[in-house]
Amino acid sequence: MKTVAQILADKGSQVWSLDAGATVYEALELMAEKNVGAVLVIEDEKPIGILSERDYARKVVLRERVSRDTVVTEIMTPDPVCVAPDQDIEACMAIMTAKRFRHLPVVEEGRLIGIISIGDVVKSIISEREYLIQQLESYITGQ
Repeated sequence: MKTVAQILADKGSQVWSLDAGATVYEALELMAEKNVGAVLVIEDEKPIGILSERDYARKVVLRERVSRDTVVTEIMTPDPVCVAPDQDIEACMAIMTAKRFRHLPVVEEGRLIGIISIGDVVKSIISEREYLIQQLESYITGQ
C-alpha cells in the first residue's frame, strides 16, 4: 500500500500558501499564477486554514463581497484536516470522500511538509491497481 510520503516523493512537496492577513484577491492571484485550486493559510508556520476556489465562489461572489477588501481568514475553511507522511492513501481517500475535501495538508512533527489532492490520490490508487493487474496476468500466463 502506497503512503502519502510516496506521493510527495513523486510529485514534490511544494506548497503554495499565504499568511493570515492576506486578502482573497492575493489568494486568487497566487492560485491563478500557480494553476492550483486551493492554497493554505499559514500562521506561525502551521496551517490554520485552506482557501479554495469553491470558498471564493460561495463566500465572496454569491455574497457580493469584494475580494480586495476581504481577508482570507474570513472565508477560509479553518482547521484543515491534516495527514502524516506515513498515512496510507486508501485512508486518505476515505477521509476525502467522507468529509468531501479535495486537499489534505501533510504535517510531520508539527511542520507542514506538503499537500496532496484528490487527483494525486486517485492517480496513485489507479497506478497501484494497474501494477497488481499486470502481476496477476503474468502469474496466470506463466510469464
